[in-house]
Amino acid sequence: MIAVLKVTAIFVLTAVAEIVGCWLVLLWRKEGGTVWLLLPAAISLAAFAWLLTLHPVASGRIYAAYGGIYVATALVWLVLVDNGRLNRIDLLGGGLILLGALVMVAGHWRV
Repeated sequence: MIAVLKVTAIFVLTAVAEIVGCWLVLLWRKEGGTVWLLLPAAISLAAFAWLLTLHPVASGRIYAAYGGIYVATALVWLVLVDNGRLNRIDLLGGGLILLGALVMVAGHWRV
């Protein structure tokens, strides 16, 4: 169980790194932010790619399971950073996707 939590934590860190990197580019491109936002964006996206290498299984499975964690993290970002509100569809869809990712992590990899 500890290993599953470790893998899930790495996935969440990976998702945050990807979201922050993309968000900084968005701030620069669409919100009129300074070009200097691209430096931390590049660092964050490099961290995202590096974090993906920390997983002990084939990359295709990493990306498939990561997608579920990414969706859940993006929904949390929507609420905490973008001040959005989740509706039933967000919760149902995000829950189903997250459940699928957790099944892959816990069941398939037997970490």
